[in-house]
Amino acid sequence: MSDYRSKRLKDEASRATINREVETLARAWNLCLRCDPPKVARPFHFPMYDEDNVRTGFLEDDNYQALHDALPPYLKPLLLVAYHVPCRLGELTNLFMTQLDFKANVIVLNPGETKNKGGRQMPMFGPMRECLLMQKSIRDAKFRKCRYTFFGETGERIVDFRKAWASACEKAGVDGLIFHDLRRSAARNMRRAGVPENTIMKIAGWKTPAMFRRYDIQDGRDIQRAAEIMEQQLAQKNPISTISSTMKAESHTVEGGQKAGKVLN
Repeated sequence: MSDYRSKRLKDEASRATINREVETLARAWNLCLRCDPPKVARPFHFPMYDEDNVRTGFLEDDNYQALHDALPPYLKPLLLVAYHVPCRLGELTNLFMTQLDFKANVIVLNPGETKNKGGRQMPMFGPMRECLLMQKSIRDAKFRKCRYTFFGETGERIVDFRKAWASACEKAGVDGLIFHDLRRSAARNMRRAGVPENTIMKIAGWKTPAMFRRYDIQDGRDIQRAAEIMEQQLAQKNPISTISSTMKAESHTVEGGQKAGKVLN
């Protein structure tokens, strides 16, 4: 395994990429070990590199609205969808209109069209369906030859919008935000809403929990939410009166002991 990792480093693969490959091997090995009879003789340790590329950027709701307002009209639908479901930019810019299933309310990514080559589906919810239906109406009325879901002002496939993005980010007060931060933000929003981790992984296309955790950013809002949940839980149990009663009882005991001590002295 050390030889393999060294070779991959020489091939200029990043440590994160090598770790994802090793995780896949480890998963396959463990599955073989669970077979009856086992396909491998013994457990095996798969060493991993330390990583310093944990994802850190995200977009909050207030900033999302400001960024949405600052973007040119043709980029607003792209932002809306990317903020609601964890996907990659290339998956959206290459998305054909035929991959929108309005009956099932899903966006279908076919095998071979994603980074890991596996197909998956992303749900339409909230304003997504109306937005995508509007895109289809505009395409049908003005750009019938365009096959893509997201297109520019003249009906062409969106390719490079870095200048427009940077300008809108500056205007919205989110300098330095990259489009990939939306993927991270959508995953975190789903987690906050209570969507199970394994479901988020399927929607985003993450194969292992470790990949999910690299995107699962927590901040002060998460900590505050945890405090609110626990406050509600404690209020239901009403432990405060019990604690207060206990403290009062202990206080009386201490005071009584002090008085008794004075009398004895």
